[in-house]
Amino acid sequence: MRTDSLPDNQLELQSSKRDGQQVDSRAYEEEHVHDVYQQIASHFSSTRYKPWPIVETFLNDLPDGAVGLDVGCGNGKYMGVNSNIFIVASDRFVLPTGTEPEHITDLIKQTLVDIGCRSEALVKIATKHEAHSALVADMLMLPHPASFFDFAISVAVIHHLSTVPRRVQAIAAILETLKPYPPSRTSSKALIYVWALEQKHSRRGWSEDDEQDVMVPWVMKEKSAESKEPSTKTFHRYYHLYRSGELQRDISAAGGTVIEAGYEKDNWWAIAIRNVDSSIHG
Repeated sequence: MRTDSLPDNQLELQSSKRDGQQVDSRAYEEEHVHDVYQQIASHFSSTRYKPWPIVETFLNDLPDGAVGLDVGCGNGKYMGVNSNIFIVASDRFVLPTGTEPEHITDLIKQTLVDIGCRSEALVKIATKHEAHSALVADMLMLPHPASFFDFAISVAVIHHLSTVPRRVQAIAAILETLKPYPPSRTSSKALIYVWALEQKHSRRGWSEDDEQDVMVPWVMKEKSAESKEPSTKTFHRYYHLYRSGELQRDISAAGGTVIEAGYEKDNWWAIAIRNVDSSIHG
């Protein structure tokens, strides 16, 4: 990974205001996203087994032999959709503060050897998918070669980043891995999904007038030795709910062009290609 792939404004990328207070975005996401998923990984995985239709169609329409990424793969449920393609899947890895880009690959290799790291529970589940590869990686600093892959998917992940610069940086990191061909039907492309603010008819009931930065509960039942009845524990996960058109704006800011977009079951999605002259700076 190039040293110039780091964003210019590190302070803006790493901090944000929450309840009127300036907070470190990485620490905030660590507490309200990564630590939560580490604790609920097994239960979460048991509820995530059916591929979403548009993602399934996207993967099945790829040419045989295509090689691509699933960034934020969770339990790896998309790795078995199309046996004629190869997916390198990844989920989140905590990079030590101040890590230099040239040391990232070595750190990831070291972490994979010592599989006890707290952020790897979902990746362990994903590694059960044979004929594919699953590793641990931070989506803001992906350890993959630039301009190499035929496709990428990132489903319900970007919305867990707590600032606009971090969300744009994550999209840029994904786009940079794609082959920068001129626009065509065979261009390397990425499919990105995020939760929508416009969920008026869902059980959550959010609408355009609601706050975009929310905490979403995850209720997990736990067996107790003292009682026959299971107890419940509630975890709260951070989400940024995307407005109509916001995902397209973030993709454009990240150096991409949206070739198709839509709304499906409380989510906004977009298929994007990397601009021919774009780098991670745009």
